[in-house]
Amino acid sequence: MKKSPVIFSCVLLVIACNNNGSNKSKIDTTPALSQTNNNYPSPVDTLGFHQDSATERYEEGSNLTSQSDCLGCHKVKETSIGPSYVAIANKYPSTPENIKHLASTIIKGSKGVWGQVPMQPHPSISQEDATKMVNYILSLKDIK
Repeated sequence: MKKSPVIFSCVLLVIACNNNGSNKSKIDTTPALSQTNNNYPSPVDTLGFHQDSATERYEEGSNLTSQSDCLGCHKVKETSIGPSYVAIANKYPSTPENIKHLASTIIKGSKGVWGQVPMQPHPSISQEDATKMVNYILSLKDIK
């Protein structure tokens, strides 16, 4: 009669050991992060900032963008006063030069690139935060 708990424990041990550490239930739902791996160095790494995981960089850039006034002129998929984030991502390849240029554009503003309406400067945004925002925006390439 006391053999049942021992057999049950052995069966559980065998099942647990056969898992081999794989966890197939975890699915990466972060859009377009895998699509941005184009053999260019990570812009954050290139500029010498703290290296985080791609998901953490995506989330931080998304949070910085949503907490700023960017959404007053830009939408993720639709053109508004300014171009959509997806249109920006599709126009600019994710290269260190483009990321530096776009981060500078966030800080200094621009005019004439996307039409008549100028982009207002955001001098209170740091270069590091602007780079994180650009990383997020460029990760949205080809989102439909």
